[in-house]
Amino acid sequence: MRKLININSGWKFTKQNDSQAMRKSYNDENWEPIHLPHTWNAIDGANGNDFYTGACWYRKEFVVDNLSAGNNVYIEFQGANSVTDVYVNGQYIGQHKGGYSTFRFDITEMIEFGQKNVLAVKVDNTVVDDVYPQKADFTFFGGIYRDVNLVIVNHVHVDLMDYGSNGIYIVQDEVTSEKASITIKTRITNKDNEDKKVRVWSEILDATNRLTTYRANEVVVPAGETLEVDLPAVIENPNLWNGRNNAYLYNAKVSLQSFNDTIDELTIPFGVRYFNVDSEKGFFLNGERLQLKGVARHQDSKDLGWAISEKEQLRDMALIKELGANSIRLAHYQHDQFFYDLCDQEGMVVWAEIPFISKMSDYELEGVNAKQQLLELIKQNINHPSIMFWGVQNEIQIGGERAEARRLVKELNDLAKKVDPTRLTTMAHTSFVEITDDYNFISDIVGYNKYYGWYGSQPEYFSEWIDEFHETNPGVSLCISEYGAEGLVQYHSSTPQVRDYTEEYHALFHERVWKIFEQKPFLMGTYVWNMFDFAANVRDEAGVKGRNNKGLVTYDRKIKKDAFYMYKAHWSDEKFVHITSKRFVDRVEDAIAIKIYSNCTEVTLYVNGQEHGSAKSDDKVFIFENVRLQEGTTTIKAVSSQSNIILEDVAVFNKVAEPNPSYTSPEDGIGTAAANWFNMPDLSDVEVKEIQITDDVYSTRCSFGELKENKEADAVLREYLGDYDGHPMFGMKRQMTIDQVSKISRDIYNDKLLYLLNEKLTKIKKS
Repeated sequence: MRKLININSGWKFTKQNDSQAMRKSYNDENWEPIHLPHTWNAIDGANGNDFYTGACWYRKEFVVDNLSAGNNVYIEFQGANSVTDVYVNGQYIGQHKGGYSTFRFDITEMIEFGQKNVLAVKVDNTVVDDVYPQKADFTFFGGIYRDVNLVIVNHVHVDLMDYGSNGIYIVQDEVTSEKASITIKTRITNKDNEDKKVRVWSEILDATNRLTTYRANEVVVPAGETLEVDLPAVIENPNLWNGRNNAYLYNAKVSLQSFNDTIDELTIPFGVRYFNVDSEKGFFLNGERLQLKGVARHQDSKDLGWAISEKEQLRDMALIKELGANSIRLAHYQHDQFFYDLCDQEGMVVWAEIPFISKMSDYELEGVNAKQQLLELIKQNINHPSIMFWGVQNEIQIGGERAEARRLVKELNDLAKKVDPTRLTTMAHTSFVEITDDYNFISDIVGYNKYYGWYGSQPEYFSEWIDEFHETNPGVSLCISEYGAEGLVQYHSSTPQVRDYTEEYHALFHERVWKIFEQKPFLMGTYVWNMFDFAANVRDEAGVKGRNNKGLVTYDRKIKKDAFYMYKAHWSDEKFVHITSKRFVDRVEDAIAIKIYSNCTEVTLYVNGQEHGSAKSDDKVFIFENVRLQEGTTTIKAVSSQSNIILEDVAVFNKVAEPNPSYTSPEDGIGTAAANWFNMPDLSDVEVKEIQITDDVYSTRCSFGELKENKEADAVLREYLGDYDGHPMFGMKRQMTIDQVSKISRDIYNDKLLYLLNEKLTKIKKS
């Protein structure tokens, strides 16, 4: 029978790339003792651009007992970033390219049963031309950051080497509320030197472990070969997996039997459901419309990086559930199997995707690694009922307009549909992709990452753009795959403005945007960017290095920002009241407005124990104007009564003579804020005139990188944009044209600025 042995404990680690470290006799006594999961970037990965990249080594001694002799032994890595080379007892086993999926090697011939064996692993998180991602707005943590196991199996076993999958694929052929017709596809491999006859036996058990149906088939597996056995099954009157309303799971128990022995066995949880999208009405699950209220998630956490445990993943899911979300975009790579299991169990509708993001390789043009990672993603996760969408690219257009990128996106979409025709495909475009672009007609669903109200313009531009897209492409199913704003709980303002980084603007932004989204029933779904702050080594803004602070919850998961409660008021049935701006303690005003988020029908406000008044609200926002502050401290209490339960929240404000300077971001205001992407000269006296632009001159149609390479064009950019290439984010912006950036931020890169740039750039001839 199969045995799974976890070997996370007792490893040795070094940052030194020692070419002799794979030798069994190598002396590693001075290496650092560690346990997995592990990353060498737990701290520096979220503190700035200068984080460690390169090849590091891990070593581990292990013993496989003599009782296991005569079986096959595999080593299983559930995640190591990003190029991994494996050695056993000094012998090279193989290499895996890609940092997010499970991969295995057969080490049977290299180990000594009953003796000490040495596993040596080189992991390198250097960006290389043939491994994705090439570039992205998040930190590429290095290390063996998920579990490592030994898998011991009979020579005849369910295949372990089909792109890291478990070798069993439960295909939902047709599902209705009356009947679920499925096929259990099982890959069986025979590592023996003679043909073997086995019986493949499948049982489907319900949630109470009651047998629902079973099938069996006898097959002969030729020596040294792998074959696939299909066992059809029907579940009458199925209990449908129905999201958060009923995340019902069956179990498929598949066993291989030889005479009276069960030689291999796996139990696969799965759920049956059917779903579709309608370009006019949105997403439907089991025939009922379901508004997808989604958040996006990165997997890292403060001081841990990607090396998180089940404890951190359970914590993340608890916060997402509390918010009331029913869908998660797991960006921008394959996440831990444990978290997909949680999504199954908690009824989350999942968008899963590969790290084909921001930039295609300059040299490897066939997309071999992108296709490999897509096959791994689908084959390893095909049995998860929570996953409805396969994502094939994210903002790949940032790397510039390239015919080979368009071709590869189409090929990835076709591959996803071929391997799994039961699910929908999707992709997320950068903001500057035109609504008439052919990219919008490749996948089943189209997502746009839009940041109106942060990188440019006002939140209200969302409504205008969404309606224009829908009117132009009435047959295309649209979602907003990212939207958000930076919010730091340290910064505060009574008059929040775009790009001031305050917690108040962060909350106000989400108020205004959600009000727009909930009035667009044709939207397939919307995904807040992001549920949690996360590491982004290329960032340096508002006094914080190496961090993207758009989360509804802080990086350490200790603070729920005010915007968290805005969504909870709209999305959750758990009754509560929340006073906003509680961290905005020091106030200079004699009277302030108190804003409360709540899903209760009425809230009463008390000021220093005295009733101030009551208010009702239909939009979950309660505002009490002209609340006077006394000298010293003023205590505010919000109270609501629901079903004989008293709900309340308390805030304390301090009357001061001068504003607290720590509440203001060092990048406050349009001129300097969001400096990762934009700069802003004084354009008040500029008169825009028509300019003829031809292909033989430089212009705003050129990329930043192309302009930088020409001395005169570079000087023009520096005149108007300052040190435009001096920030680590320039690597993300290098392939983008100025015109493309203007579509992201049209109120900063506006007509006046474009005119000034073109007036001088068009006088420079291209060589």
